[in-house]
Amino acid sequence: MRKIFVYGTLLTGESNHTVAAPYLLQAEPGRVRGRLYDAAQGRYPALVLDPGGEWIEGEWFLVTPEGVARMDELEEFFGPDHPDNLYERVAVCDADTGQEGEVYVWRDHRSCPPIRGRSWRTYRR
Repeated sequence: MRKIFVYGTLLTGESNHTVAAPYLLQAEPGRVRGRLYDAAQGRYPALVLDPGGEWIEGEWFLVTPEGVARMDELEEFFGPDHPDNLYERVAVCDADTGQEGEVYVWRDHRSCPPIRGRSWRTYRR
């Protein structure tokens, strides 16, 4: 089982939650430090970790190995530092509890517009 922090379309009730839902053992709120960017004209966000950034709101998912594989497919993650990766999956700690897990991130913002605020859900409304 793996803990994965999600902050965008994989969140409970969002458009891609069904990718993770069959493999989801637990979901709980959480926060990490970083910056959110609008990666695709409002279709999905990207996170860049930044210790001086905002408190980004999301959820911690405890998922089965098959669930991680399905999420990797969605996020176009083919392995650490693979040249075809859209996102990287890296270690991260929760800002409040210190709980450790992983998160899908961009290494840089790729000239995408920043999302003001700490929440993908709030941004889309």
